[in-house]
Amino acid sequence: MKPRPDLLSEGSPEGLEVIQLTTEAGVSSSHVYMEAQVFTPDSRRLVMHRSAHPHGSDKRDPQHQYLICDIEDGRRLTPITEEVGATAPSVSPDGRVLYYFINQTEPGGGRLVLKRVGMDGTGRDTVVVVDGPIPGTRFRPSHPYPLSTISSDGKRLAISAFLGDGKAEGAPWGLLVFDLEQAAVNLVIHGQSWCNMHPQYSRSLDAEASHDILIQENHGNVCDALGRVTKLTGGDGADIHVLRDDGSNLRDLPWGRDGNEFCQGHQCWRGRSSRAITSTSTRQPKERQLIEGVAVPHVGHLGLRTPRGVRNDLSRTFSNPDFYHFATDIAGRRLITDSGAGSGGGIYLADLPEDETGPLERIRFLLHSRSSWQKTTHIHPFLSPDGSMGFFNSDESGILQAYMVRGWE
Repeated sequence: MKPRPDLLSEGSPEGLEVIQLTTEAGVSSSHVYMEAQVFTPDSRRLVMHRSAHPHGSDKRDPQHQYLICDIEDGRRLTPITEEVGATAPSVSPDGRVLYYFINQTEPGGGRLVLKRVGMDGTGRDTVVVVDGPIPGTRFRPSHPYPLSTISSDGKRLAISAFLGDGKAEGAPWGLLVFDLEQAAVNLVIHGQSWCNMHPQYSRSLDAEASHDILIQENHGNVCDALGRVTKLTGGDGADIHVLRDDGSNLRDLPWGRDGNEFCQGHQCWRGRSSRAITSTSTRQPKERQLIEGVAVPHVGHLGLRTPRGVRNDLSRTFSNPDFYHFATDIAGRRLITDSGAGSGGGIYLADLPEDETGPLERIRFLLHSRSSWQKTTHIHPFLSPDGSMGFFNSDESGILQAYMVRGWE
C-alpha cells in the first residue's frame, strides 16, 4: 500500500486521496472485472488478484492468487486461494463466503470444480465437480468465463462456458446455473452466439427479480473447434438480454444493432433496480455514450428499434462523451466511469438522476489514471457498495497495479 498524491492533477477535487493497493515488484496485479461481485456488503473488504490482468488470468499460472483487501486494516492484502487454475470469484451476499472455480477443463474433457471458503480463509470445501456431461445434456464445459455471478438470495450461482468437444466447428457456448443448496448444475441456454455472455444476476432483493440474469449475445461471432474466438461479433454487433435463471422469460434491452449504434460490450444493473446501463459507440456523432434501459418482452434482436423500448441517454449533457467502463453503487445513486485514451484515461464520478428520464448530474473529474490503455491494462473503475470509494487499474508505474481513490465529498 502506497499513497499516490502525484496522480492528482489541478482538476482533481480538493481532499481527494489516491492509494496504490498493490506494490509487489515484478508481479502484475489488478482488480477483478468491475461488474464482479467482489465486495462484502459493509464495504470493508474486497477480492483482488495477483499475477493477473483486468480480463482474467492464465489457468496454468502458479503465481495467480485471489487476495482479500481489508480496507479498515490498512488495506492489508491476504491470499485467499492457493490452487492453480482458480477463477471466477463471487462473494456471497452476506459477505461471509467466497465462491470460486478451479479450471481444470479442456474441450471435451477435464474438470470444473466449484469451491467455497470463508472470507477469513476457514472452512474451505468443494460444492460441485463437473467432470462429465452436464446433467441432461451431451455437453462438457470448458473455457469457463473468468467471472461468475451469484443471486441476491445467495442460493444460485451462474457462469458461462464453451460446450464444444474440441473437434466440431461451430460448437455452442452456454450458461450454467448452480443450485448451491442442492449442489446441482443445469444448462439453461446455449448456442454459438453466447461466446461472451457477461452473466450478471440482478441485485434486487425481490424474490422473483432475484432470478433474472443480464446476458450478452454476440451475433455473428466465429470460434474454432477448440473454443478460440477469431471473430467476436458480426456487422450488426451484439445485443443484450435478460433471462430467468431457469432458461425462461427472455427479454430484450433497446441498445445498438441499427447500423449506427453498437454495444461496446460492457453493461451492468443500476444498483438493485430493474434498470440497466450500457456503453455504446456511435458512428454519427462519433461518441461513446452511457445509455440506460429497461428490458421488455423478447420480439427479436432489434436493439434500439425494439418496440416499447425505454431508453435514457445518461451522458447527453457531456460534451463529446467518450466513456467505456463504469459501475454504480448498490443504491443506484452514483456512477463512476473511465474515459478514452485521448483524454488521458480520465476517471469521472457522477450522480444518477432520481428522475428516470434525466441525465447524469454533478459530473466531476477525479484524476487521470495514466494507463497505457492496452487491453491488459484497462482502467475498469468501480465503486464500493456504499459509493464512498472508487477502485481502478493502471500500468503508470510500468507494471499493472490496483488503486483506490476516495475523499471526493
